[in-house]
Amino acid sequence: MNTISSQHHFNLSFTHLIQYRSYHKILIAGIVLFVFGIAGCDSQHDGQPDNGGLLLPDGFEAVVVADSIGRARHLAVNENGDIYVKLRAPDSEGRGLVALRDENNDRKADRIEYFGGYTDEGGYGTAMRIHDGYIYFSTAGEVYRSRLTPGELVPDSEVEVMLIDDYRNAEHGAEHIAKPVTFDNKGNMFVPFGSPGDVCQNPKRTPGLPGQDPCPQLDDHAGIWMYDADIPGQTQHDGIRYATGIRSVVAMDWNPVDEELYVVQHGRDNLHRMWPNIYSPWESAMLPSEEFMRVTENSDFGWPYCYYNQLQNKRILNPEYGGDQGTVGRCSEYEDPIIGFPGHFAPNDLHFYQGDQFPDRYRNGAFIAFHGSTIRAPYSQAGYFVAFVPFADGNPSGDWEVFANRFAVVDPIVSTRDAKHRPMGLATGPDGSLYIIDSVQGKIWRVMFTGDRDTFGDEQLAVMEQEKLTANNIRTPHEIDDHLEPEVVYGGERIYMTYCAACHQRDGEGAPPRFPPVAGTDWVTGDKQRLISVIINGLEGPIVVRGETYNFPMPQHGFLSDEDVASVATYIRQNFGNDASEVTVEEVREFRNRMENENGN
Repeated sequence: MNTISSQHHFNLSFTHLIQYRSYHKILIAGIVLFVFGIAGCDSQHDGQPDNGGLLLPDGFEAVVVADSIGRARHLAVNENGDIYVKLRAPDSEGRGLVALRDENNDRKADRIEYFGGYTDEGGYGTAMRIHDGYIYFSTAGEVYRSRLTPGELVPDSEVEVMLIDDYRNAEHGAEHIAKPVTFDNKGNMFVPFGSPGDVCQNPKRTPGLPGQDPCPQLDDHAGIWMYDADIPGQTQHDGIRYATGIRSVVAMDWNPVDEELYVVQHGRDNLHRMWPNIYSPWESAMLPSEEFMRVTENSDFGWPYCYYNQLQNKRILNPEYGGDQGTVGRCSEYEDPIIGFPGHFAPNDLHFYQGDQFPDRYRNGAFIAFHGSTIRAPYSQAGYFVAFVPFADGNPSGDWEVFANRFAVVDPIVSTRDAKHRPMGLATGPDGSLYIIDSVQGKIWRVMFTGDRDTFGDEQLAVMEQEKLTANNIRTPHEIDDHLEPEVVYGGERIYMTYCAACHQRDGEGAPPRFPPVAGTDWVTGDKQRLISVIINGLEGPIVVRGETYNFPMPQHGFLSDEDVASVATYIRQNFGNDASEVTVEEVREFRNRMENENGN
């Protein structure tokens, strides 16, 4: 059996690396008896009185299994109820996997152990799945597996590297490098390779610049690849490109009913920033759709040439390829999604429910964890909830529903950092309970049905239907009434709100781990020439801001005039709690002249 070599940041065996840290928490009784005067009967409730802060359909209850285990990604539940979690990045001792066990059947984890050692740049480690007796998990560049030992919480087997992605040396750069995994019933493993940019431009994210046509990135990116689930040491090209034209996938699952692959795609960003003459801020907040796709072999969903517009219910041309918000053109050649969700909900897990505990309408349906937007300003950030799509005979049998909300706690969510929790991963336990994990603190909810299965229906769903229509993080915002910045802004603030706020947020606090803050950092208040360079030329590669590592490319803004660069640089140096000197037009002009001389122009 091949083991992970040192160059892949693992030692040979878990037994040589595992460091145990157990948390023994005060145990709270998991069974609460509520006494009702009617008919003198008792009713047993399994959840917490407040459902751990969640709003759920009537008849469902939730209990918090564990809290604050670390910033988490996906999770899996073993057949004995043990929970395994992939952290976004290793803890201070280099351990990035977590195992949890309920040893006294009170529905709470009273044994929590951290294990495993690896590096994971930028926090893109994602996968945690159990398949054929192994846990499979991933970093940004590798997929690993380790065999579970019956009866043991932490596996003591050697770790195999199953797949290697040399994204650090990729020709087109590295973006959308999360590695979720899923498996079919024939021994195959599916892994997405996301697009290295937003819409196949060179340079990336340049307003008004046409996209490359044909797009050279499609050879190795923006698709799903299929591998043998049992062969270690594979590289991307050892697999088969199963489907293409899919920009970025984190939510993915195999449907055992129709035996097909399903994903929910992250749509493109910043339509207003890139094409303000075509898209309003409201249209940019709503579009394009987050697409729920049935992915068959050799299917093509049209990235980067097209996107799905759920407001028009059709796939249309991207403006980089001549689109004007209505033209279909070549997009009629590509496949449509089965559902088009509103833009920027950020689908980060997809899970087909096969349990027996929930009412029959949930059987074989799809749960989707919407992690939540970062770029919906000047409107409330959206997503941050778990949706459900009913299925029958392998097809959606009704509109999507809100299954669980109130993760964020705050409403409206003005900036991403305001959200207290963000749903990230989904899994079903052996008794049919649904587990949901949060990425901000690492909180795990166990959702159980305790109502009457036979009478569950529209009446029990009414509260969630109302939530879909009224919650600011879910409903369609009004273009004028829900605009959070209705006042006209000028100068550097206007440039910031147009080109910067979508990522760095309107309060300057950023959206970890993708977008760093501009508040309280020497990157902004320090060397002016470095700041000017970052604005004009962009920046790639990992940087540390306020003690946290960021590895998402900053697009170049060299298209801005000297006056605009000076204005926005001064604005961020003198706002968000910053207090630094202005950047002058002359300083920007001198920088551009020096850059042109160095480049021989």
